[in-house]
Amino acid sequence: MITRRALLLFALAPTVARSQPRRLPVVAFVGFASAEGDRLTVESFRDGMRAQGEIEGQTWRFVHRHAGGDAARGAAIIRDLAALPVDVFVVPGPAAARAVRRATTIPLVAVGLPPVVSDPELFASLSHPGGSVTGFASFGEEMSAKRIELLREAIPGLAVIGVMHNASDPTFDAWGRLTEASATAQGLRALRVPIAARDPVLLAERMRGLRAAGGTALVVVRDFLTSSLIAEIVAAAEAEGIAVIGDQARFAEAGALLSFGASLPDLFRRAALYVTRILHGEKPGNLPVQLPTKVEFVVNLRSASALGIAVPRAILARADEVIE
Repeated sequence: MITRRALLLFALAPTVARSQPRRLPVVAFVGFASAEGDRLTVESFRDGMRAQGEIEGQTWRFVHRHAGGDAARGAAIIRDLAALPVDVFVVPGPAAARAVRRATTIPLVAVGLPPVVSDPELFASLSHPGGSVTGFASFGEEMSAKRIELLREAIPGLAVIGVMHNASDPTFDAWGRLTEASATAQGLRALRVPIAARDPVLLAERMRGLRAAGGTALVVVRDFLTSSLIAEIVAAAEAEGIAVIGDQARFAEAGALLSFGASLPDLFRRAALYVTRILHGEKPGNLPVQLPTKVEFVVNLRSASALGIAVPRAILARADEVIE
């Protein structure tokens, strides 16, 4: 016999079910750099999601964590987040991308992938990545020759140049060697300036050593460690009268003489489209890895004045932005 109470509960069941809150999809950003170093990319990604009509807190949830230049800490953060209901990871750089890939098969959109035909650990090909990884390449040290050309044009008589890179990661060590080769090919003496940790004292020592060896310019190979030390690198170089060039506008904004490279904010805004498509059911392996479409060239005249460098008008005419 069915009681009135049972009938009432049966009638209310759909209403109760409909009242249960829907779980919002979760997007997790993990940066191996500092929170400040990742700030612009995080905000650019948020801008991109808004442009896709996604409303944070209503149609999706956003979690972002930062390792402060410590790769081991970054890997631990990824493992912790992978144990939660994360729907898509978003990361800057190949080191973080590999850490996510080793920890989980949760879909990953990475910015700063190496622009190679394929990468066995990350994707099968640019046109059809396969697996759980897709994203955007960012012409990294493939543009090192152009950066060195710009330094030579800005500093007539340049003879010795430093190449700063993260020595703790094989990828960035290789990029350092590539930049060194580019400098040598242009007739310069290149000196490696390896760093492996956030150590301002050692950084200052490295810069003094470069200056003592006749170095008057420094190319910084960007990665999570150097990105977390931009202000310190620029300050230590300026103290020794060394001109710096990096691949992000943030370097010039922090006091470097020049910056030249793909726009990371633009790439992260574009990454939001891929994240949205994955949240709506598409597979990352079917989304081709894309290349940069926007390159930024910034000149800092304040730094040029402090270094006693008269930047040629031809360089200023080509700059996207001149900081005065």
